Amino acid sequence: MASVGYLRPSMIQQNFPGAPKFTEKDIPDLSDRVYIVTGANTGVGKELTQILYAANGTVYLACRSKGKAQKAIEEIKAAAPGSRGRLAFLPLDLSDLSTVKPAVEAFKETEDKLDVLFNNAGVMIPPEDKKTAQGYDMQLGTNCLGPFLFTNLLTPTLRQTAALRPRGSVRVVWVASMAAELYSVKYGIDMSNLKGKDYIRKQDPMTLYGNSKAGNYLHSFEYARQHKNDDIISVGFFLRMSMQMFTKIMLHPRIYGAYTELFAGLSPNVTVERTGQWIGPWGRFFNIRKDIAVGAKPTSEGGLGVAKQFWDWTIAQVTPFI
Repeated sequence: MASVGYLRPSMIQQNFPGAPKFTEKDIPDLSDRVYIVTGANTGVGKELTQILYAANGTVYLACRSKGKAQKAIEEIKAAAPGSRGRLAFLPLDLSDLSTVKPAVEAFKETEDKLDVLFNNAGVMIPPEDKKTAQGYDMQLGTNCLGPFLFTNLLTPTLRQTAALRPRGSVRVVWVASMAAELYSVKYGIDMSNLKGKDYIRKQDPMTLYGNSKAGNYLHSFEYARQHKNDDIISVGFFLRMSMQMFTKIMLHPRIYGAYTELFAGLSPNVTVERTGQWIGPWGRFFNIRKDIAVGAKPTSEGGLGVAKQFWDWTIAQVTPFI
């Protein structure tokens, strides 16, 4: 299992986070803003899309199923009949890298700006030994490789938008999980055998999930390092997954998860100076597990360079699809 199986003091804090720090009441009119939310047809992604659309934003629902996305669009519109925003379906299957570039090209046919990319979609504990279209562990491929390729292909548009918008308003938000801290291996990712059969066979499903969520943090951290001078903020955030370990009394409405994403994507408290940080419920900054934090830093800063190593490995995997 994971290298860490205990609750740090901050984890207790994460499960008693208090009131949301940033809600729909705090956002301005979004009439000229453009967003992409992956997995927007259900759950937290749908709640977030509802908030953005109600504030007159243009939101692309990047999902696999057109039927489910269209149903979500109809429901979101019905809940905000006065909105001047726009909703559009963007076909994307993060478990198949061949669908990513066509999705980006479809988006760029209608838009030349992108204010925030919400990498919201993900998969948790799929059927045993299930692989992506390219043969990767389903959780690693869907949660890490797909979003990484999608983000990097959209980066020119993000960079172009950042040159026109107020500093720090253009962002990439990466959904992670507290599983990154509870279940991932030491340093978050074992770089020795990410695609081989032993990667799946030698690790239980929860560890594989934790690894993929630590991978989201590592990608967010390294993206922040590489694009800080472009004024693109990159932050990872996590939701309240670990609350299942306590009691149902502690559970909160789904929209609270959307408030965490909203804080990461729109709050003025998330500045360029705080790019690369770790955000938790319901809009607060936390420190990630120490070994992951130390591992992520480049060797020039006293770290182990794991984030850059994982970045470079991911680049090598997705290059055929760029």
